[in-house]
Amino acid sequence: MEWLTDTRTSYDAVAEDYATFVRDALGEQPYLLAALRLFAEQVADGPVADVGCGPGQITAHLNSLGIAAYGIDLSPGMIAVARRDYPTLRFEVGSLTDPLPTAALAGIVAWQSVIHLPDDLLPAVLANFRQALRPDGVLHLLFQVGDETRLKTEGYGGHPMQVQVHRRPRERMTTWLRDAGFAVEAELLLNPETPAPQALLTARSRRQ
Repeated sequence: MEWLTDTRTSYDAVAEDYATFVRDALGEQPYLLAALRLFAEQVADGPVADVGCGPGQITAHLNSLGIAAYGIDLSPGMIAVARRDYPTLRFEVGSLTDPLPTAALAGIVAWQSVIHLPDDLLPAVLANFRQALRPDGVLHLLFQVGDETRLKTEGYGGHPMQVQVHRRPRERMTTWLRDAGFAVEAELLLNPETPAPQALLTARSRRQ
């Protein structure tokens, strides 16, 4: 799949500069910090998969909250940085489209990782997340809000990139989540008055 190759290559190219960019960013986002603290309480028995973990800063923060979290990312360059910066934690190379172990997880974090995923693949990925969660498991999904797709050709540090960035309405995402077997429990809209708002959805896997 061309989009997969382009995304992997692009993030390999920017891995070091991206890690520098996001290393302290979480400390400047109080609403996301508060959301992660609540999430940690909801999934206290773990484990948690951070899917699309990038350089591992969210994985590391969850572990600092006492959660047994591990990271998965498409980019080997990102995983190399994460393993270097957080050598005691577990990181794996993998795709959003790869199956996860069935009913093995208390929680999944997918922050800004679905923004490069084409619409026709996203429902199946959400269904995969649902299958990987235990009954009443929790999904944290952060994404860009809008209704457009743009091509990102330059990234962190001025490196060339070639990735599609999909912005989606909250209503569409919540519909996909419900269709995949989730109950959406909370929505948080971040920076709604800026050109690039984000939404954080908390969804719980429904008992079958």
